[in-house]
Amino acid sequence: MKLQSHLHLETYNIPYEARSFSPETEKGAANVARVLGFPERQAVKTLIFRVVDTGECALVMLGGDQNAISGNLKRAIGSRNIQMAPPEVVKEVTGYVIGSIPAFGWQPEGFRTFLEATLMKEPILGTGAGQWGEEIMITPENLVKASNAIVVNLTEREKTTN
Repeated sequence: MKLQSHLHLETYNIPYEARSFSPETEKGAANVARVLGFPERQAVKTLIFRVVDTGECALVMLGGDQNAISGNLKRAIGSRNIQMAPPEVVKEVTGYVIGSIPAFGWQPEGFRTFLEATLMKEPILGTGAGQWGEEIMITPENLVKASNAIVVNLTEREKTTN
């Protein structure tokens, strides 16, 4: 089965491996990593954040075991007034429901996508293909290429010097 995300990668000659798992698997990056046999860090969460004042949305990609530090996320997006987009906004903006948002292939021109910098150290990453039960295994470099992501520190506190 070829999904839109697969076609996007093939259009740009970006190598990937399609993997499938049971659609009965409980939702969540940790569960996908477990059933496909790779570390949770390598299971990419695709989160949509919205700037409250402007309505602009951005895609934020983190490892399955990571959480963004609020200040880092606000700095990257460029607003102090951000929130997770509600499910209906996510569907309207991406065309996908939460839990199956692919990292690429749907973003309009100018849409901003951010990837947590530490994920660039991983040998391979898994990201949703746009349908629950389908995963794409891809190198971090190719994920950046496919998604036009901005690589930024979202999870490590800025070190201050005395």
